Amino acid sequence: MNSAWWYSWGGLNRSLFLVINHAGAGGLRDSLAAWGTVAGDHLYFPVWAALALALSMKRPNLLAPRAVLGFFVAYLIDWLPVVALKHALDFPRPPLALGLQAVHVVGRPEYYHSFPSGHAAFAFAAAASLLPGAHWALRALLVAFALWVAWARIAVGAHFPADVLGGALIGWFSAWLSARVLALAGYARR
Repeated sequence: MNSAWWYSWGGLNRSLFLVINHAGAGGLRDSLAAWGTVAGDHLYFPVWAALALALSMKRPNLLAPRAVLGFFVAYLIDWLPVVALKHALDFPRPPLALGLQAVHVVGRPEYYHSFPSGHAAFAFAAAASLLPGAHWALRALLVAFALWVAWARIAVGAHFPADVLGGALIGWFSAWLSARVLALAGYARR
């Protein structure tokens, strides 16, 4: 595993990964982890965007349309740093860094471009950009969604906690930057 202090956390990154990855492995837990991985995949942005847009048009008291615009922009913003960092750093994923026998893998193993987690970046960009325009019940679901996806990426054996944290920070930053860009363009949130 890469020994950069900001990534290894003095061995804590590896230790936390092993605890989370092996805790309750099997059965329902593996299914929840697999579905969390699917739910947080960037490929499903059109589905999530369509659902958010439909909800905001049908029930603007539950989700403000301006928040959906923020989600669209945040999605575009989060793509660049995720792809750039994955390829520039090219950190090994857990099965390569620790050995396949040490990792509980759900699905097919992934070996390269560990940092940051694109799934976590997407989930946190979605949650953070939609939160300000959402009803309190939807806010709770958005936070649960982001945390579920982040946990799932560790549980399936695809990412270390540092990868997920890095992705989450990129997602939150993308949502913040999206709000600033929209405010400058005249779409300020009220």
